[in-house]
Amino acid sequence: MKKIEAIIRKSTFEDVKDALHEIGVNFFTYWDVTGIGNENKGHVYRGVSYSTRDIARRHISIVVSDHFLEKTIDVILKHAYTGEVGDGKIFVSNIEEAYRIRTKENGTASLQ
Repeated sequence: MKKIEAIIRKSTFEDVKDALHEIGVNFFTYWDVTGIGNENKGHVYRGVSYSTRDIARRHISIVVSDHFLEKTIDVILKHAYTGEVGDGKIFVSNIEEAYRIRTKENGTASLQ
């Protein structure tokens, strides 16, 4: 099993979420985060200058079986992409075990 953590723009989240549901990823967690990115220049909006160093993003956490990893990553890459600085990052790590509390199932059976 693999854990996919993606940090993406809030503006692309709905597209990513819908695309994940279409391929069968029906459970994941997400939360709003703030980070510091590579963009160092400020912006002016209605005559007021503001910094873009602190960037609001959405963090998605998904656990999938090994054979579903590539398909899930491809969907995130496709639907989170804008081509601009700040599109985000994807991190993948190994999950040794998972349990469904209600049924006490473990392993990949607990993910379904």
